[in-house]
Amino acid sequence: MQFYIGFFLPIHMKINMYTFRILYCIPVFLLFFISCEKEYKSPNYYKKDLFEDERHEGEAYIMNKKECIDGSDMVLVSSDIKLVDSSSGRGRSIFIYRLKSGMTEKTTRDSVVTYPLQFLSNQRLKLKKDSMYIFLKKLNGYRFIAEEKKLKYQWLKSAPVYTVGTESK
Repeated sequence: MQFYIGFFLPIHMKINMYTFRILYCIPVFLLFFISCEKEYKSPNYYKKDLFEDERHEGEAYIMNKKECIDGSDMVLVSSDIKLVDSSSGRGRSIFIYRLKSGMTEKTTRDSVVTYPLQFLSNQRLKLKKDSMYIFLKKLNGYRFIAEEKKLKYQWLKSAPVYTVGTESK
């Protein structure tokens, strides 16, 4: 029995080893040379806007103070407002604010306002430390939330937060 070590192998054994190595390397070289580089194209590349002439982008309309007062069912003045609850995720964002005390500037529905009063808003309000106007209208929709949280009013849709003593710009 003979043991062959490394370099001293007989020729017929060396040929078998080389063909064995070449057979494994051929698919690797083929994959390397045949494969082509595919560019990643983002989904925006395939997107075609059919109504690009009809789309008008711009800023949202913000009401001035007089329009807010005319469009709201109740206007209150208070500095004691706090965010109580918020929900975002599925559907629209909802913010519920609590008003602990305040003065009534205008009302069309209730002559007496009981505090603490909670109201719903679709936008997050930029609350300030000073007294501000709260523009409310009758709550439309949100039946289950209204029953659970005992809500009657919601924030006027395109009304900003105005502090008392400042006029619209």
